[in-house]
Amino acid sequence: MSHVVILGWLLGFALVHSGLAALRPHGEKVLGARGYRVLFASLSLLVAVPMLAYFLKHRYDGVQLWQVQGVPGIRALVAVLTVIAFLFLYPATFNLGEIAAIQKPQVHLYTQGIIRICRHPQMVGQTLWCIAHTLWIGSSFALVTSLGLIAYHLFGVWHGDRRWGQRYPEAFPVLKAQTSIIPFKAIWEGKQKLVLSEFIRPAYAGVAVFVAIVYWLHPQMWRWAERLPW
Repeated sequence: MSHVVILGWLLGFALVHSGLAALRPHGEKVLGARGYRVLFASLSLLVAVPMLAYFLKHRYDGVQLWQVQGVPGIRALVAVLTVIAFLFLYPATFNLGEIAAIQKPQVHLYTQGIIRICRHPQMVGQTLWCIAHTLWIGSSFALVTSLGLIAYHLFGVWHGDRRWGQRYPEAFPVLKAQTSIIPFKAIWEGKQKLVLSEFIRPAYAGVAVFVAIVYWLHPQMWRWAERLPW
């Protein structure tokens, strides 16, 4: 039953997150850029936070497909994959002022940094997170959740390209031709060049601090999740 419930949560999050992203041009006309950002973030978090809590509580539900937590090197592998995942997940948008609606949120067509590696870094980050956590947990529930998350982010690749294409009908086809969905593909094809200096940004230090805090909070997060009535 929990396997079906988590897929329902994922579907609900997809409808809220992608639906509001698609409605952004219309919503900003009514609420303004800041107002719509607050609405977007608030509704997304209202679904994402309880969904994460449900996942934590039920992560070992179903069939235990494998058990590798005692295998030497697995903990380190999971930790490294998770750190890399967050490096892809969160610096996709560097302007934290816009994310928090302190500054006027805008749609950016980034062409540097992590976009040189992959045009959809959040998809890569989420996939790596899913691989790491499914490997560690090893349950059918974790596998179903990960497959659902990856499927949604693959949809997000199509949805994001479509929205960018509509908003930037001249610039986006050029960017699309010069970048890739598969990480590093545009670089090894010679369409892009990796510029390491572009990655020396405060956002990455913030990600490192965030990862450390989340790792430290893991035991407390599990205890909070266990108190859920469902």
